[in-house]
Order: sequence, then structure tokens, then C-alpha cells
Amino acid sequence: MAPHAEESVGTHTGHENVQHQQENERNMPKPGEYIQFDHLPAGGPLNRWSHFMTRDHDYPGAQASLFALYFSQNYRTEEPAMLYSAGVPNKDMMKNAPHVGIATVWWEGNPCKAVQKQNMLPWQFNTIGVSDGITMGSEGMRFSLQSREIIADSIETVTCAQRHDANISIPGCDKNMPGVIMAAARHNRPFVMIYGGTMRRGHSQLLDKPINISTCYEAVGSYRYGVLKASCKKQSGAEATASEVMDDIEEHACPGVGACGGMYTANTMATAIEAMGLCLPGSSSFPAESPQKRSECERAAEAIRICMEKDIRPRDLITRRSFMNALKLTMVLGGSTNAVLHFLAMANSADVDLTLEDIHRVSEATPFLADLAPSGKHYMEDLCNVGGTPAVLKYLIAVGLIDGGIPTVTGKTLAENVSSWPSLDPGQTIIRDITKPIKKSGHLRILYGNFAPGGAVAKITGLEGDFFTGRARVFNKEHELNSALSAGLIKDEEEGQVLIVRYEGPKGGPGMPEQLQASAAIMGAGLKKIALVTDGRYSGASHGFIVGHVVPEAAVGGPIALVEDGDLITIDAVKNSIDIIEASGIKGAAGIAAELERRRRGWKPPKMKPVRGVLAKYARLVGDASHGAVTDAGGPAW
Repeated sequence: MAPHAEESVGTHTGHENVQHQQENERNMPKPGEYIQFDHLPAGGPLNRWSHFMTRDHDYPGAQASLFALYFSQNYRTEEPAMLYSAGVPNKDMMKNAPHVGIATVWWEGNPCKAVQKQNMLPWQFNTIGVSDGITMGSEGMRFSLQSREIIADSIETVTCAQRHDANISIPGCDKNMPGVIMAAARHNRPFVMIYGGTMRRGHSQLLDKPINISTCYEAVGSYRYGVLKASCKKQSGAEATASEVMDDIEEHACPGVGACGGMYTANTMATAIEAMGLCLPGSSSFPAESPQKRSECERAAEAIRICMEKDIRPRDLITRRSFMNALKLTMVLGGSTNAVLHFLAMANSADVDLTLEDIHRVSEATPFLADLAPSGKHYMEDLCNVGGTPAVLKYLIAVGLIDGGIPTVTGKTLAENVSSWPSLDPGQTIIRDITKPIKKSGHLRILYGNFAPGGAVAKITGLEGDFFTGRARVFNKEHELNSALSAGLIKDEEEGQVLIVRYEGPKGGPGMPEQLQASAAIMGAGLKKIALVTDGRYSGASHGFIVGHVVPEAAVGGPIALVEDGDLITIDAVKNSIDIIEASGIKGAAGIAAELERRRRGWKPPKMKPVRGVLAKYARLVGDASHGAVTDAGGPAW
């Protein structure tokens, strides 16, 4: 049957291992939604799924393969003959030890040996990862968002096919974290996430300041517009050229391993997932190369055993309460617009009711407190030095903003997890007091209007102002805007401009690519009277007056497809609206609606490209951004 779906509510009601469950019924996958697997009841042996593969001699080929495979992974020697004679240490381990999948979205450290010390069998397997930093601005970026679905699909596939009893996933970048959470919600077997960790900040000698990956993209704008200048002379005493400053930035922006160091999408998702109780305390703020990260890997093995012994499942932790924590922390820290997309997708996989309206309500009621990049000056490494995510959560629990009563992978509540951690350093300047916010409400705004009837997501920290009105300048693909910026053709104009990039949504892209190259270039060039709007999305490193995730997207005939150069667009982050207020000289709601309908009659949907391969498959399956851009929204397959 579907994972855990056949177990009736009565099977576990009152069981000591599920006292943390607040609801009368546990949230389980609906029968028929997934491939059905027999498994042993909770409270007994931990090899609940693998038992049916390793018991007796029902699957001798599988057991023979396991002996050889386990040996080849964990007991390599220079003697080939040893591969044939050894493997899983003994028959007792084969029959009784639980199998724990180690799903690495590649990172050098892994907790396999720690799992072995817990007398369990670790099976390391990998899934894919796409680097947004490498693909940004290129056709490769179209593959980024859909990699989230592949990650979820592949972990679900291996965990279920190999009958693993639990899973430890080690993601390290933007889409990878929601991908492993979506997989966990599907297979619903004991699960712990280890965040790969954040990168250290870089330093530019010629600019004499800390830098990171987004500095590269903003510097390109400065370089193209002739305003990139060194703050210091070269060691020789000579003046540095703009090209030499670019070289210095490129060489020093990323000084080591780890995810991008600001409150970009990776750190946004990591901190949110820690607030949901799905990883160990501190996971989201320990730098990738820190001793704490290595120690976390050791402790994860203990945590996964606790989850198995207490039957703590992903869907016990992925709840509406935990999503509220994730949303509040994202607003407090100034997190990425991508979080909206990923939270909706995670909720879809776990059958949790979460909508854009919920995100809007949380944003309205949650202050923005963090001076973190991209809008601020600090990095995750700095936050770690003043107490890290646990200290922030401890403070927010104390002031009543975060729910400390939710269960976690440690078997304790979130409040219990952080109670022994040091409080935020009293002299720190990264997290403001809740009574002195940067902005009284959240920076992520859900906008509606005749431009985006199905919703759009804006990132407005308050530094850009709350209102913008300007004339539309339309680009049918991201590369058109990038080319105009590279040629210096985008300039500040008195009336203001709304630069619209369309046909870059989930279907139209396909793949809903991030557009950091354009947003960063505009910031670097010092252009002030510009707003960016797209049916695609922005990087967590993007800032400025930006609006993405416009629904309906252009490829399906949304109003964004009908806008023309010169139309007047207004964006109001107080009323949470985005509207066309003048089209072809016509004003008034009725007149504009009639003009858009006239344009619609002449509009023809573009031919989908590509028509084969993974992106074409994705375009055919994917839903809209206001529902998470998922490919498995539910319903019959035929």
C-alpha cells in the first residue's frame, strides 16, 4: 500500500512514540497516490521496509547484490578477490539491520561511517544538482527549477525501490533542499536533512570590502556602464583598471566550498527548514568548512535512529504549524522570493493546505529584522558568529513570534532544541530588536491586479520605496534585456520604466529561469528609476524593485503577454497590487479591459521549444507558479 497509508488511525492513537501528534489523524499519503509497499508495524524492528527483501530466501539475487555492493562501497581493498567473498559483515546484519539511504546532492563529507556506528547499513546514493551560479543568465538556467523535481523523484525512487527504512539527505543549494523535503513527504520514512553549509565570504583587495557571488553580477553592470572603479591601488602602487577590478572580484568572490553566503535562496531554505524541525539545531548556519558541520554529520546518525525508534515521520513534522514558522523566519531574515515557490511545492507534496493568501497574511504580520545580504551588509558566516539560527529562533520563540512547541527530528520540541544554545550576542547588529524593525511588515509581497490576476511575488525591503509607476518596456526573453543592458541601452528616464521580461515562466521558459544577471546589472549600473517584472523568477541575491512569478504567465496568454511598450504600470506594495492603468492611451478599468481583450484576439501562443527532452516534458507537466510550479499536483494519471 502507499507508504504508511494502510495503517489506520487506531493503530497508533495514544502510542507513546507519537504523543507529539496534535491532530486526531496523522497526515498520510492517500491510498493509490504512490506505489504500495508492505512494511512492518511501528514499535518493533527498525528494518520495516527492507525486511520484505532480506527475509528468508524470497529475493536471493537482491541479497547477493547487497553483499557485494555493500562491500565495494565500504570495505575497498587492493585485492579484487575480496570483492567476491565479503560484503555485508554477517547474516545477522543482512536480516536485521535497517537500511538507511544517504542521498547526497554532492558534498564531500557524509555520515555513512556514523550510520555504521549505529549498527545500521548505510547506502550512499546520489542525485543531481544544478549550479545557479554557473548557469545564471545562460540557457543552462532553464534546467535549474526542474532539477527540484528530478531530485525529489530520484530520492523517492531509490528509497522506495531499495526499500530503505530511513533517509538522510545532504543538499547544498537552492532547489536541492525543497527537493529532498518533497521526496521525504512522498516516501514518508524517517528522515533527517543535513544542510551542506554556507560559503565563507570573499574579500576584494581592490574594492577593500567583503564580496560574494552577487558582487560579480553587480560589478558587471558597473563595468558595462563605466562606473566600476577601484578603492585602492594595486600592490605596485599603480591605479587598477576596471578590467583588473573585475578580475579581482572573480578570483576572490567564492573563497571555498558551500552555498552562496548571503540570505539568498539556499540559506533562506536552510533556515526555514531548521525552523520546521527537519534538521539538527545549527545546521543552517554552520559554514560548510567548519568543524561544527563535520560534528553535525556524526550526530545525524543518532538523530535518524531516534526518528526510527520513535516513528517520527516527515509528515509528522511538515505541518501547517511548521510552515508558519518557516514563513515567519523567512520574513524576519529577508529571505528569497524563491521561498514562496518552494514552500508551496513542499506543502503540495505533504498534502498541507498552504496558499499565497497564507503567505500574504504572514508577511503583513511579521517584521523584517535582519541586516543580511543582499539588501544588507552581513552574511550567514557573520550570523553564525553571533549565535546562528538557533539563537535567532530562541529569541523569536521568547517574543512569541515562532512556535517552539512543534516536534523535531531530535524527538524534542523546537524550543527544547534551542534552550541550551547561547542567546544572541547583545552587541550584535545583524538581528534588530523586534520593537525596532527595518520594516514593520514582511518584505515579500503577494500582488494581484489586472496585470497578474493569479498573483505575483514582489521583494520590497522598504529601501526601494513602496510604490512605483512607470512606462512598460517589453522584452520577450531574458536574453533580450541582457543584450540591451550589455550595450548600455537601458537608462534612467524621468517618468520611470517597468522592464517586463516575459515568456520565461514555468511553461514558457521553459523552466522559469532566475534573472539575477539583469537585476544585478541594474543595481551595479546605479539605475534608480527602474522596476523589473517577469513571469520568470529572481535569484535570492536579486534586490531592487522586483516582481516575479506573474500568473497567468505569458505562454498561456496571461495579461503579461498582452502588454505593449508605453503602457503605464503601477506597483503598490502597500495595497499589494500590480495594475495596467493606461493602455494605448486608454484609462479606466473598463476601457483597459476592452483594450486587452482586443489585443488578445490578435495574440497567438508561441510555439513551444523544446519539443523533446526533459524541458519539454517539464513544460507539459508543470503547473503555475502560484501553486509552486509542481509536476505532481495530483489527480488520475489517465
